[in-house]
Amino acid sequence: MDIEECVKEWEDLAVDYKRLETVNKSYVSKLEEVGELQATCMKEINHQKYRLSIITNALKRLEKKGITKDERIAKLEKEIMKRKAMLHEINATLPKQNSLYLRIILGNVNVSILNKNDKFKYKDEYEKFKLILSAIAFVLAVANLYIDFRPLQLILIFLLVWYYCTLTIRESILKVNGSRIKGWWRLHHFISTAVSGILLIWPQNAPWEEFRHTFMWFIAYISVVQYMQFRYQSGVLYRLKALGARHNMDITIEGFHSWMWRGLSYLLPFLFGGYVFQLYVAYTLYNLSYHPEATWQVPYLAALFLTLHSCNMHTILQTLRKKTHGGLKLRYRLRAIAYRLSNEITVLEQKWRQNKVETKSD
Repeated sequence: MDIEECVKEWEDLAVDYKRLETVNKSYVSKLEEVGELQATCMKEINHQKYRLSIITNALKRLEKKGITKDERIAKLEKEIMKRKAMLHEINATLPKQNSLYLRIILGNVNVSILNKNDKFKYKDEYEKFKLILSAIAFVLAVANLYIDFRPLQLILIFLLVWYYCTLTIRESILKVNGSRIKGWWRLHHFISTAVSGILLIWPQNAPWEEFRHTFMWFIAYISVVQYMQFRYQSGVLYRLKALGARHNMDITIEGFHSWMWRGLSYLLPFLFGGYVFQLYVAYTLYNLSYHPEATWQVPYLAALFLTLHSCNMHTILQTLRKKTHGGLKLRYRLRAIAYRLSNEITVLEQKWRQNKVETKSD
Protein backbone atom coordinates (compact mmCIF):
# COMPACT_ATOMS: atom_id res chain seq x y z
CA MET A 1 0.00 0.00 0.00
CA ASP A 2 1.57 3.34 -1.11
CA ILE A 3 0.95 6.87 0.27
CA GLU A 4 -1.91 7.62 -2.14
CA GLU A 5 -3.81 4.52 -1.05
CA CYS A 6 -3.21 5.41 2.61
CA VAL A 7 -4.63 8.93 2.04
CA LYS A 8 -7.65 7.46 0.24
CA GLU A 9 -8.24 4.99 3.09
CA TRP A 10 -8.00 7.86 5.58
CA GLU A 11 -10.57 9.91 3.66
CA ASP A 12 -12.95 6.91 3.55
CA LEU A 13 -12.40 6.40 7.27
CA ALA A 14 -13.20 10.09 7.89
CA VAL A 15 -16.55 9.63 6.15
CA ASP A 16 -17.26 6.60 8.33
CA TYR A 17 -16.29 8.60 11.43
CA LYS A 18 -18.76 11.35 10.57
CA ARG A 19 -21.46 8.70 10.31
CA LEU A 20 -20.38 7.36 13.69
CA GLU A 21 -20.63 10.83 15.22
CA THR A 22 -24.15 11.25 13.87
CA VAL A 23 -25.24 7.85 15.24
CA ASN A 24 -23.63 8.61 18.62
CA LYS A 25 -25.43 11.95 18.90
CA SER A 26 -28.71 10.23 18.15
CA TYR A 27 -27.89 7.54 20.73
CA VAL A 28 -27.10 10.13 23.45
CA SER A 29 -30.29 12.09 22.71
CA LYS A 30 -32.34 8.88 22.85
CA LEU A 31 -30.77 8.02 26.22
CA GLU A 32 -31.75 11.42 27.57
CA GLU A 33 -35.24 10.94 26.15
CA VAL A 34 -35.48 7.52 27.78
CA GLY A 35 -34.48 9.01 31.13
CA GLU A 36 -37.17 11.68 30.83
CA LEU A 37 -39.79 9.08 29.85
CA GLN A 38 -38.82 6.89 32.81
CA ALA A 39 -39.21 9.82 35.20
CA THR A 40 -42.60 10.68 33.65
CA CYS A 41 -43.79 7.07 33.94
CA MET A 42 -42.74 6.90 37.60
CA LYS A 43 -44.54 10.17 38.33
CA GLU A 44 -47.71 8.93 36.62
CA ILE A 45 -47.55 5.58 38.47
CA ASN A 46 -47.29 7.37 41.82
CA HIS A 47 -50.22 9.59 40.77
CA GLN A 48 -52.29 6.52 39.86
CA LYS A 49 -51.46 4.81 43.18
CA TYR A 50 -52.38 7.94 45.14
CA ARG A 51 -55.74 8.32 43.40
CA LEU A 52 -56.44 4.59 43.76
CA SER A 53 -55.74 4.77 47.50
CA ILE A 54 -58.25 7.62 47.82
CA ILE A 55 -60.93 5.63 45.99
CA THR A 56 -60.17 2.46 47.99
CA ASN A 57 -60.38 4.31 51.31
CA ALA A 58 -63.67 5.90 50.22
CA LEU A 59 -65.11 2.44 49.44
CA LYS A 60 -63.96 1.16 52.85
CA ARG A 61 -65.68 4.07 54.59
CA LEU A 62 -68.89 3.32 52.69
CA GLU A 63 -68.66 -0.30 53.80
CA LYS A 64 -68.18 0.75 57.45
CA LYS A 65 -71.28 2.93 57.22
CA GLY A 66 -73.26 -0.19 56.40
CA ILE A 67 -74.03 0.65 52.78
CA THR A 68 -74.73 -2.59 50.92
CA LYS A 69 -72.62 -3.40 47.91
CA ASP A 70 -74.42 -2.96 44.63
CA GLU A 71 -73.35 -3.82 41.12
CA ARG A 72 -71.47 -0.53 40.64
CA ILE A 73 -69.31 -1.02 43.77
CA ALA A 74 -68.49 -4.62 42.85
CA LYS A 75 -67.54 -3.56 39.32
CA LEU A 76 -65.42 -0.70 40.67
CA GLU A 77 -63.52 -3.00 43.08
CA LYS A 78 -62.86 -5.41 40.23
CA GLU A 79 -61.54 -2.61 38.03
CA ILE A 80 -59.29 -1.37 40.85
CA MET A 81 -57.75 -4.83 41.19
CA LYS A 82 -57.11 -4.96 37.44
CA ARG A 83 -55.56 -1.48 37.47
CA LYS A 84 -53.20 -2.44 40.32
CA ALA A 85 -52.07 -5.52 38.39
CA MET A 86 -51.49 -3.43 35.27
CA LEU A 87 -49.50 -0.84 37.26
CA HIS A 88 -47.36 -3.66 38.66
CA GLU A 89 -46.57 -4.85 35.14
CA ILE A 90 -45.67 -1.32 34.03
CA ASN A 91 -43.53 -0.80 37.12
CA ALA A 92 -41.55 -3.97 36.28
CA THR A 93 -40.29 -2.30 33.07
CA LEU A 94 -38.85 0.70 34.97
CA PRO A 95 -35.60 0.94 36.96
CA LYS A 96 -35.94 0.45 40.72
CA GLN A 97 -34.05 1.79 43.69
CA ASN A 98 -31.39 -0.51 45.15
CA SER A 99 -31.98 -2.22 48.47
CA LEU A 100 -30.07 -1.09 51.56
CA TYR A 101 -27.72 -4.08 51.25
CA LEU A 102 -26.83 -3.21 47.65
CA ARG A 103 -26.36 0.46 48.53
CA ILE A 104 -23.89 -0.56 51.27
CA ILE A 105 -21.99 -3.01 49.02
CA LEU A 106 -22.12 -1.27 45.62
CA GLY A 107 -23.08 2.29 46.46
CA ASN A 108 -25.84 4.16 44.65
CA VAL A 109 -25.28 2.34 41.33
CA ASN A 110 -28.26 1.54 39.13
CA VAL A 111 -28.37 -2.25 38.73
CA SER A 112 -31.74 -2.38 36.95
CA ILE A 113 -31.65 -4.41 33.72
CA LEU A 114 -34.26 -3.09 31.30
CA ASN A 115 -33.74 -5.54 28.44
CA LYS A 116 -35.71 -8.79 28.90
CA ASN A 117 -33.07 -10.94 27.19
CA ASP A 118 -30.34 -9.47 29.40
CA LYS A 119 -32.48 -10.16 32.48
CA PHE A 120 -32.91 -13.79 31.51
CA LYS A 121 -29.17 -14.13 30.75
CA TYR A 122 -28.28 -12.75 34.17
CA LYS A 123 -30.72 -15.14 35.85
CA ASP A 124 -29.30 -18.04 33.82
CA GLU A 125 -25.73 -17.09 34.86
CA TYR A 126 -26.88 -17.07 38.49
CA GLU A 127 -28.14 -20.64 38.16
CA LYS A 128 -24.96 -21.82 36.42
CA PHE A 129 -22.82 -20.08 39.05
CA LYS A 130 -24.52 -22.08 41.81
CA LEU A 131 -24.13 -25.33 39.90
CA ILE A 132 -20.42 -24.83 39.10
CA LEU A 133 -19.53 -23.75 42.64
CA SER A 134 -21.39 -26.76 44.09
CA ALA A 135 -19.30 -29.08 41.89
CA ILE A 136 -16.03 -27.39 42.94
CA ALA A 137 -17.04 -27.56 46.63
CA PHE A 138 -17.77 -31.29 46.26
CA VAL A 139 -14.32 -31.98 44.76
CA LEU A 140 -12.54 -29.97 47.47
CA ALA A 141 -14.57 -31.59 50.26
CA VAL A 142 -13.73 -35.10 49.02
CA ALA A 143 -10.06 -34.11 48.70
CA ASN A 144 -10.04 -32.83 52.29
CA LEU A 145 -11.45 -36.14 53.52
CA TYR A 146 -8.30 -37.94 52.38
CA ILE A 147 -5.70 -35.16 52.64
CA ASP A 148 -5.01 -33.50 55.99
CA PHE A 149 -3.56 -30.25 54.63
CA ARG A 150 -4.55 -27.00 56.34
CA PRO A 151 -4.16 -24.73 53.25
CA LEU A 152 -6.51 -27.01 51.29
CA GLN A 153 -9.10 -26.76 54.09
CA LEU A 154 -8.81 -22.96 54.08
CA ILE A 155 -9.25 -22.88 50.30
CA LEU A 156 -12.58 -24.70 50.62
CA ILE A 157 -13.80 -22.49 53.47
CA PHE A 158 -12.68 -19.30 51.71
CA LEU A 159 -14.50 -20.53 48.59
CA LEU A 160 -17.67 -20.90 50.69
CA VAL A 161 -17.28 -17.36 52.08
CA TRP A 162 -16.85 -15.94 48.57
CA TYR A 163 -19.67 -18.08 47.18
CA TYR A 164 -22.28 -17.01 49.72
CA CYS A 165 -21.20 -13.34 49.66
CA THR A 166 -21.49 -13.32 45.86
CA LEU A 167 -24.79 -15.21 46.04
CA THR A 168 -26.38 -12.62 48.34
CA ILE A 169 -25.30 -9.78 46.03
CA ARG A 170 -26.58 -11.57 42.91
CA GLU A 171 -29.89 -12.39 44.58
CA SER A 172 -30.31 -8.75 45.65
CA ILE A 173 -29.75 -7.67 42.03
CA LEU A 174 -32.29 -10.26 40.87
CA LYS A 175 -34.75 -8.94 43.46
CA VAL A 176 -34.35 -5.40 42.08
CA ASN A 177 -35.03 -6.74 38.58
CA GLY A 178 -38.32 -8.39 39.45
CA SER A 179 -37.38 -11.84 40.74
CA ARG A 180 -39.69 -13.05 43.50
CA ILE A 181 -37.02 -14.50 45.78
CA LYS A 182 -38.41 -15.20 49.22
CA GLY A 183 -36.98 -13.39 52.24
CA TRP A 184 -36.25 -16.61 54.14
CA TRP A 185 -34.20 -17.91 51.19
CA ARG A 186 -31.99 -14.82 51.20
CA LEU A 187 -31.75 -14.97 55.01
CA HIS A 188 -30.52 -18.56 54.68
CA HIS A 189 -27.61 -17.37 52.51
CA PHE A 190 -26.79 -14.45 54.82
CA ILE A 191 -26.52 -16.88 57.76
CA SER A 192 -24.44 -19.25 55.61
CA THR A 193 -22.06 -16.36 54.89
CA ALA A 194 -21.65 -15.78 58.64
CA VAL A 195 -21.08 -19.52 59.21
CA SER A 196 -18.38 -19.65 56.51
CA GLY A 197 -16.68 -16.55 57.93
CA ILE A 198 -16.54 -18.02 61.45
CA LEU A 199 -15.22 -21.33 60.07
CA LEU A 200 -12.46 -19.41 58.30
CA ILE A 201 -11.12 -17.96 61.56
CA TRP A 202 -11.56 -21.15 63.60
CA PRO A 203 -8.01 -22.09 64.74
CA GLN A 204 -6.60 -25.54 63.98
CA ASN A 205 -7.01 -27.19 67.38
CA ALA A 206 -8.38 -30.46 68.77
CA PRO A 207 -12.11 -29.52 68.39
CA TRP A 208 -11.51 -28.60 64.73
CA GLU A 209 -9.77 -31.92 64.06
CA GLU A 210 -12.73 -33.75 65.57
CA PHE A 211 -15.21 -31.70 63.56
CA ARG A 212 -13.30 -31.59 60.26
CA HIS A 213 -14.41 -34.94 58.81
CA THR A 214 -18.06 -34.36 59.77
CA PHE A 215 -18.00 -30.96 58.08
CA MET A 216 -16.35 -32.25 54.89
CA TRP A 217 -18.89 -35.08 54.60
CA PHE A 218 -21.65 -32.54 55.12
CA ILE A 219 -20.35 -30.25 52.34
CA ALA A 220 -19.98 -33.21 49.95
CA TYR A 221 -23.50 -34.45 50.69
CA ILE A 222 -25.09 -31.00 50.41
CA SER A 223 -23.31 -30.40 47.07
CA VAL A 224 -24.85 -33.59 45.66
CA VAL A 225 -28.31 -32.67 46.99
CA GLN A 226 -28.00 -29.15 45.53
CA TYR A 227 -27.18 -30.64 42.14
CA MET A 228 -30.20 -32.96 42.33
CA GLN A 229 -32.42 -30.10 43.46
CA PHE A 230 -31.14 -27.89 40.64
CA ARG A 231 -31.89 -30.57 38.04
CA TYR A 232 -35.41 -31.10 39.36
CA GLN A 233 -36.30 -27.44 39.88
CA SER A 234 -34.83 -26.28 36.57
CA GLY A 235 -36.95 -28.87 34.74
CA VAL A 236 -40.06 -27.80 36.65
CA LEU A 237 -39.36 -24.12 36.05
CA TYR A 238 -38.82 -24.72 32.33
CA ARG A 239 -42.18 -26.47 32.12
CA LEU A 240 -43.94 -23.68 34.04
CA LYS A 241 -42.42 -20.98 31.85
CA ALA A 242 -43.37 -22.95 28.74
CA LEU A 243 -46.93 -23.03 30.05
CA GLY A 244 -46.72 -19.32 30.88
CA ALA A 245 -47.30 -19.96 34.58
CA ARG A 246 -44.10 -18.39 35.92
CA HIS A 247 -42.07 -15.21 35.49
CA ASN A 248 -38.83 -15.28 33.47
CA MET A 249 -36.89 -13.88 36.43
CA ASP A 250 -37.96 -16.63 38.86
CA ILE A 251 -35.16 -18.76 40.29
CA THR A 252 -35.15 -22.53 40.58
CA ILE A 253 -36.25 -22.51 44.23
CA GLU A 254 -39.55 -20.71 43.50
CA GLY A 255 -43.00 -22.03 42.79
CA PHE A 256 -44.72 -25.28 43.66
CA HIS A 257 -47.75 -26.80 41.97
CA SER A 258 -49.59 -29.92 43.04
CA TRP A 259 -48.63 -31.85 39.91
CA MET A 260 -44.94 -31.47 40.82
CA TRP A 261 -45.28 -33.66 43.91
CA ARG A 262 -44.86 -36.93 42.06
CA GLY A 263 -41.56 -35.78 40.52
CA LEU A 264 -40.35 -34.47 43.88
CA SER A 265 -40.90 -37.75 45.71
CA TYR A 266 -37.48 -39.14 44.79
CA LEU A 267 -35.76 -35.95 46.04
CA LEU A 268 -37.53 -35.65 49.40
CA PRO A 269 -35.58 -38.45 51.20
CA PHE A 270 -32.30 -36.76 50.24
CA LEU A 271 -33.60 -33.37 51.37
CA PHE A 272 -34.73 -34.77 54.70
CA GLY A 273 -31.37 -36.53 54.98
CA GLY A 274 -29.62 -33.20 54.51
CA TYR A 275 -31.80 -31.56 57.19
CA VAL A 276 -31.08 -34.41 59.62
CA PHE A 277 -27.36 -34.16 58.79
CA GLN A 278 -27.50 -30.41 59.48
CA LEU A 279 -29.13 -31.05 62.85
CA TYR A 280 -26.43 -33.64 63.58
CA VAL A 281 -23.73 -31.06 62.76
CA ALA A 282 -25.35 -28.62 65.21
CA TYR A 283 -25.47 -31.37 67.86
CA THR A 284 -21.80 -32.25 67.25
CA LEU A 285 -20.78 -28.60 67.64
CA TYR A 286 -22.87 -28.35 70.82
CA ASN A 287 -20.96 -31.30 72.32
CA LEU A 288 -17.64 -29.83 71.17
CA SER A 289 -18.47 -26.56 72.95
CA TYR A 290 -17.73 -28.39 76.24
CA HIS A 291 -14.26 -29.44 75.01
CA PRO A 292 -11.42 -27.94 77.12
CA GLU A 293 -9.80 -26.41 74.01
CA ALA A 294 -13.06 -25.12 72.51
CA THR A 295 -12.95 -21.49 71.36
CA TRP A 296 -15.86 -19.03 71.01
CA GLN A 297 -16.45 -20.13 67.42
CA VAL A 298 -17.88 -23.51 68.45
CA PRO A 299 -21.06 -22.43 70.33
CA TYR A 300 -21.74 -19.68 67.79
CA LEU A 301 -21.53 -22.19 64.95
CA ALA A 302 -23.81 -24.59 66.82
CA ALA A 303 -26.47 -21.87 67.14
CA LEU A 304 -26.11 -20.81 63.48
CA PHE A 305 -26.35 -24.40 62.17
CA LEU A 306 -29.49 -24.87 64.28
CA THR A 307 -30.92 -21.67 62.74
CA LEU A 308 -30.11 -22.94 59.25
CA HIS A 309 -31.85 -26.20 60.08
CA SER A 310 -34.94 -24.22 61.16
CA CYS A 311 -34.88 -22.27 57.87
CA ASN A 312 -34.70 -25.50 55.88
CA MET A 313 -37.54 -27.05 57.87
CA HIS A 314 -39.55 -23.92 57.18
CA THR A 315 -38.87 -24.51 53.47
CA ILE A 316 -40.17 -28.06 53.49
CA LEU A 317 -43.22 -27.10 55.59
CA GLN A 318 -44.01 -24.32 53.13
CA THR A 319 -43.75 -26.85 50.31
CA LEU A 320 -46.12 -29.24 52.09
CA ARG A 321 -48.56 -26.40 52.79
CA LYS A 322 -48.49 -25.29 49.15
CA LYS A 323 -49.02 -28.88 48.08
CA THR A 324 -52.13 -29.10 50.26
CA HIS A 325 -53.43 -25.71 49.17
CA GLY A 326 -52.54 -26.49 45.56
CA GLY A 327 -54.56 -29.71 45.81
CA LEU A 328 -57.55 -27.83 47.22
CA LYS A 329 -57.31 -25.16 44.54
CA LEU A 330 -57.08 -27.81 41.86
CA ARG A 331 -60.14 -29.54 43.30
CA TYR A 332 -62.13 -26.30 43.32
CA ARG A 333 -61.03 -25.51 39.77
CA LEU A 334 -62.06 -28.98 38.56
CA ARG A 335 -65.46 -28.57 40.23
CA ALA A 336 -65.92 -25.17 38.57
CA ILE A 337 -64.95 -26.61 35.18
CA ALA A 338 -67.29 -29.56 35.66
CA TYR A 339 -70.11 -27.21 36.66
CA ARG A 340 -69.58 -25.03 33.57
CA LEU A 341 -69.41 -28.09 31.31
CA SER A 342 -72.64 -29.49 32.75
CA ASN A 343 -74.38 -26.15 32.15
CA GLU A 344 -73.10 -26.01 28.57
CA ILE A 345 -74.17 -29.60 27.95
CA THR A 346 -77.64 -28.81 29.36
CA VAL A 347 -77.95 -25.77 27.05
CA LEU A 348 -76.81 -27.80 24.03
CA GLU A 349 -79.26 -30.57 24.89
CA GLN A 350 -82.13 -28.09 25.12
CA LYS A 351 -81.21 -26.57 21.75
CA TRP A 352 -80.98 -30.02 20.20
CA ARG A 353 -84.45 -30.98 21.50
CA GLN A 354 -85.88 -27.66 20.31
CA ASN A 355 -84.42 -28.20 16.84
CA LYS A 356 -85.80 -31.74 16.82
CA VAL A 357 -89.27 -30.52 17.69
CA GLU A 358 -89.13 -27.81 15.01
CA THR A 359 -87.96 -30.38 12.42
CA LYS A 360 -90.91 -32.67 13.24
CA SER A 361 -93.40 -29.81 13.01
CA ASP A 362 -92.03 -28.86 9.58
